Amino acid sequence: MEHTYLVKGMTCQHCAAAVTEEISDLSGVTGVDVDVESGRVVVSSESPLDTIAVAAAVSEAGYELVG
Repeated sequence: MEHTYLVKGMTCQHCAAAVTEEISDLSGVTGVDVDVESGRVVVSSESPLDTIAVAAAVSEAGYELVG
């Protein structure tokens, strides 16, 4: 299944790599695709994801998940 999120504050590929790394560590995540320009992050997973866990992973990378 795919989940799409909007992340605020990313400006470069380093930002994308940091977000990808943190989200990839979440249980069940099978893929992460980040579009820095739009701020859109598409996460593929085996099962539904906990939005709070995704927000915490994004925050750990130094960015903000937008409602």
